[in-house]
Amino acid sequence: MLFVFADGGRSKYFKGRTGDCVTRAICNATGLDYKKVYDDLNALAKTERTGKRKHKKSNSRTGVYKRTFHKYLESIGYKWQATMNIGTGCRVHLCKDELPNGVIIVSLSSHLTCVKNGVLYDTYDCSRDETRCVYGYFYKD
Repeated sequence: MLFVFADGGRSKYFKGRTGDCVTRAICNATGLDYKKVYDDLNALAKTERTGKRKHKKSNSRTGVYKRTFHKYLESIGYKWQATMNIGTGCRVHLCKDELPNGVIIVSLSSHLTCVKNGVLYDTYDCSRDETRCVYGYFYKD
């Protein structure tokens, strides 16, 4: 899979490295401004509930919970397609031949990334030589 370095526009606002893969993936896929997505996700995170398992709320810079980014992506018109269920094992890998064409936001273990027509857009090649398992992806009709 071809890899293209793309920080989603983060370099216009922040320096250094951080755990903002959700914000970057959304920006790379949609073309939305990094700061807008960053602020929108943080605003949505304020409505999260904490508990025994979730001790703190999401943050665009350090990590966003799955339920929060699902809600955000659905609000901007994206649909979820699962590629793996409990007990099925890995059936789809981060590989051009196993993913659909078009612009998709791919969910991996502890990571979200953007794939456009078989090309990976991220700050590093997270495909693990095209062996990384895909849990599902967001797409727009």
